[in-house]
This record gives sequence, structure tokens and C-alpha cells, in this order.
Amino acid sequence: MRRVLVIGIGMGDPAALTLRAVEAINRADVFFFLDKGEAAAELIELREAILRTHRRAPWRSVTAASPKRSAESGYRAGVEAWHAARAEIFARLIDEEIAPDGVGAFLVWGDPMLYDSTLRVLDTARSVTAPGAPPFEVEVVPGICAIQALCAAHAIPLNGIGEPVEVTTGRRVAGATPEAPAFVALLDDGTGLRALIERGWAGRVWWGAYLGTPDEVLLAGPLAEVGEAILARRAEVRARKGWVMDVWLARADV
Repeated sequence: MRRVLVIGIGMGDPAALTLRAVEAINRADVFFFLDKGEAAAELIELREAILRTHRRAPWRSVTAASPKRSAESGYRAGVEAWHAARAEIFARLIDEEIAPDGVGAFLVWGDPMLYDSTLRVLDTARSVTAPGAPPFEVEVVPGICAIQALCAAHAIPLNGIGEPVEVTTGRRVAGATPEAPAFVALLDDGTGLRALIERGWAGRVWWGAYLGTPDEVLLAGPLAEVGEAILARRAEVRARKGWVMDVWLARADV
């Protein structure tokens, strides 16, 4: 049966891959990349650097253009339509590029279980593969996620003693401040942190961008003191590179 590997590759540092990820990379017959445009070309280059480091034999890769996400029909409807378009692409790649007993692989930033659509899209792709095409199995290899990398970079624990932590998105923080004493915001375009600043939220923030890469940037401190600096630094590095992947942890003063 065809097999699709979904390999968590951490935050871009080839040295941070797990042994299981390295083993999986060396089992794959073909690697699939989605091209998100010139501004994000470095994301493919970082994946190729990981392959150059850990792949013991020549490899084959296939790149497809990533569909654009529309915001015209609302957030959830736009995401669902985007996922459906990606599923069509995934199904075509699997049908055309993986032999009946072959192995294909997607290299996923961080860990595939956390705010990444690959597994969801692959589940949909099962229903849109070509008529009569052989089925495929999905195998997931976990990786170091952004939350782990952030805490390691700042040398801090994620939670307070016996306290819960909420994992959420910048969009939700912009709508309402989480009630948990500590919360992590991913996929924040800056509006979540901006909302906390404007609400006068009292607590500390640990922020990091390009974690685990030579471009890593870290800032931390009381939100009232470092919030604006984080937003300014984020805008600066995004303008320079054309893209940014960042995450932050907030812990309320008690």
C-alpha cells in the first residue's frame, strides 16, 4: 500500500530533528513541497537544507503551487475552501508521484498536530483521489514544536506550579483575553499582542521569531515595557525577509 509520511521537522535547525524523523526521511521515495511564492521561498530552502544534512542518498522532490486563501467569504469558510483546494493538489501528487508500494513525504514545520493543516487536508484527499487509485496510509513522525522551541530558547518552564496553560491563536486573543494564567499565541499577525497592550493587560511576555535558525530573535519582559518593542521588531524582520514565523507566551501577574 502507498504510504504518506508527515514528518515534523522542528523549527528549521537540522540538528534538532529526532532520530525517527531522520529514519523517515531516508525511507521516502519522493518529497512534496508547496510553493507559497517568492517571499516564502526560504521555507523550501530550509527543508532542502534538512534533506542535504540527513538524507543518505539522492532524493526526488515535486513542488506544486500552493493555493491562495480567500478572506472574502469569512474566516472559517475561507479556510475550509483553502483546505479543499489543497486536498485536490495533495490527491494529485499522491496519485501521480507515489508508486503502488511507494512512500511519499511532507516535511512539516514544527509538529504536525499543532496548528498545521496537513493531516486534515490528507484526510480530505482520500475522498478525491482518482477513481480506482490504490489507497494510502498516513504515518506521522512528531517534531519539536514552536512552544517547546520558545521555552528552550528563553530557558523557562511553560507553566506555573500546577497551573493550566491555554494554547490559542492571535486572532482569538484579539477577540478576548484568555482566562488561563498562562497562554501561548500562535499564528498572530500582531493583532493579538496589540489587543493585550491596549487592554493594559498586566503580565510578562516571552516572544521569539525564526526559532532554531540563524535569524532567531528573542525578546521578553513585562508587556508594558516590551510589547511595543516586540511589535516593532516583528515588523522589521518581516519586512526584511518577506515572512515571519513567531510565537509568544504570556503569563499573568498574580
